[in-house]
Amino acid sequence: MLTEYIQAALRKAKYEILSDDGSFYGEIPGFEGVYSNAQTLEECRNELSEVLEEWLVFKLRNDDSLPSVDGKRLNFETIIKGVTNLSAQSCSAPVIAMMYSF
Repeated sequence: MLTEYIQAALRKAKYEILSDDGSFYGEIPGFEGVYSNAQTLEECRNELSEVLEEWLVFKLRNDDSLPSVDGKRLNFETIIKGVTNLSAQSCSAPVIAMMYSF
């Protein structure tokens, strides 16, 4: 569920080449404060993905609401439900502990 949400959000990303230095700027509409700037499009995309992940952890940790993306909603309870399902299937205890500790 988390990966699907991140991928859906990244598909909404908008990129442009900045005229002043030729670098790439990327942002995801609806995700305030999630943006990146890099010398290549690939670097910009990678950085935007990292920024999005960190932003999500921050928002979830503070129990802030997250935007819906393509009908996908994400909140702490959704993640815990997914982790619980995973743990019943195949994850080891240390992995589950790490997922719960963020």
